[in-house]
Amino acid sequence: MALLSIMATFWLTIFVIFVMLNRGIWVFTDVSKSMSMFMLEKALGPAVDFVEGRKGSGAKTWIMHGALWLVPSSFFIFSGLWLAHDPTALNSLSSWGYSPSSEELILAGNLTALHGAIAMLLIGAGMHIVPKLGGTTLASERNATLMSFVWTLSVAIMMVGAHSPQLLGIKVLFIGTMIQSLVVFAVLVNQLLTASSRTRKMPLPAWLIIIGLISYPVAISVVAISGELETGLGQWVLVRMVGGAFFFMQIAGVSLYAASIGTGNQLWSRSLSAVILMGAIFTLNPLGDTTGSIAAGLLGLEQGALETSNTDVIAGSFLMALAAIPIIALSSNILVTMRGDDVFVENPDYPGMPEINLGGLMLIPLGIGALFIQTDSITGTNELAGISGTMLIMVVWLLMIPLSLGPALAIFPEVSGRSLLSNIRSRWAFWMMAGGAFSGLLMTLMADFSDMALLELDPESNLDGISKEIRVIGSVLFYGTVIGSILHCLNIISGTFRGSISGTDQSTPSTSINQESFKLTSGTTVRKILASGANLDTEVVPTLQTDRPGSQTEL
Repeated sequence: MALLSIMATFWLTIFVIFVMLNRGIWVFTDVSKSMSMFMLEKALGPAVDFVEGRKGSGAKTWIMHGALWLVPSSFFIFSGLWLAHDPTALNSLSSWGYSPSSEELILAGNLTALHGAIAMLLIGAGMHIVPKLGGTTLASERNATLMSFVWTLSVAIMMVGAHSPQLLGIKVLFIGTMIQSLVVFAVLVNQLLTASSRTRKMPLPAWLIIIGLISYPVAISVVAISGELETGLGQWVLVRMVGGAFFFMQIAGVSLYAASIGTGNQLWSRSLSAVILMGAIFTLNPLGDTTGSIAAGLLGLEQGALETSNTDVIAGSFLMALAAIPIIALSSNILVTMRGDDVFVENPDYPGMPEINLGGLMLIPLGIGALFIQTDSITGTNELAGISGTMLIMVVWLLMIPLSLGPALAIFPEVSGRSLLSNIRSRWAFWMMAGGAFSGLLMTLMADFSDMALLELDPESNLDGISKEIRVIGSVLFYGTVIGSILHCLNIISGTFRGSISGTDQSTPSTSINQESFKLTSGTTVRKILASGANLDTEVVPTLQTDRPGSQTEL
């Protein structure tokens, strides 16, 4: 019953918050708005004066930091995969006091990928999308820019904590979590203030981003209040809630927006977007770690044993099975929205489309695989525990990073004022990153299955046979992901300074926030109607004389 009580409290809290937000955020009165703005800027003192407050600067800085974290995260994973078959490869570094294990390197890679690259790319994209869809501006660009550096500091601390959980008696990962929690609060207040000043009804992609941000502190608070935070079940549920709400909902929001603007197609189904929002809240997403070890480490707790009652097993398995609905809904909405012959690789106008397509394609197979592994874990069978680590890396690099990096690349010209340095380099980076991750991790997964089969036949058997050779091939292939990460990072950073000014080249992005109807108030030309955002399916509606153009459709 513990699992159901936690989930019921979470559902009720999110529902109440959503109603409050949708009805105008009554908590943000004029007084509270002024106090919130004071906390975001003036309360920070001289530090806020060192960052720029230009429109789009916050989103740009977060995206650049996220791109930078791609490099160390891919290198850590590569090194961890290599040490899995050659534990002595880094012995030369022991003279410097650095002798990591494969597990430590993979943990560092996962933490920097999740909290560094993915989270920063998502938050950065959200800082552009929410104001854009709300017809307003970000409440505080200065605070957003400054908080990106503080968040990067927290990720650097987590990276150190992955290697040394305690330094001088201090739990390093917990320090990083505390700093990050403060930044989440600042980002959340910034986005809520932005939403409160919206001039039009915000479409669902924006709500997915906002509710995803809110779910982070709500999930931790709910599990803590339940008294299950130190138990294995509570830690496991927390991983599911944060992964399914904070990460999944933000990924859904930014990828749906980018899929539409990148292809010029209207969002295929707004009903499916609502299904994604509700499904992410009311289910347990199976994507992610099978244990609560990451949650325990980040909160400075000892990992508890996963002890479940029959009710918890049935409820958990049922809620994870239901998560297939929002996963399938997101995949189909992305892929059908991106219909067309030139949206996968050959679209020069929008880098990032191949990444979004890849993530959309991998959602269903990885979701099904994760469901089997999570069900195996919660039931205590643990017959698939040997592949859970590799599956987590596959989810990160074949699903989460493509669906966060792709939207960031698509909106980057608008937030930075400059295009990427080279669309060709972006294409090569995609093939290197995607090809390296897919082929390398597939070989590693085959090695895991080989080891599991040998251990089942003979628990004392030597595993240094064919599986070791397969792991060598897998780690070598994964090196392509490292090269792709470097190319992506250089392309974004160089584009910030040397890219062509957005709007002057032929690859200027076009909008897909199209009109469902155009209010015809006077004689006009077809060219002017199309320029307003209309397409061939737009209905022309005669109306009274007015100065307002036709309203924009919701994504």
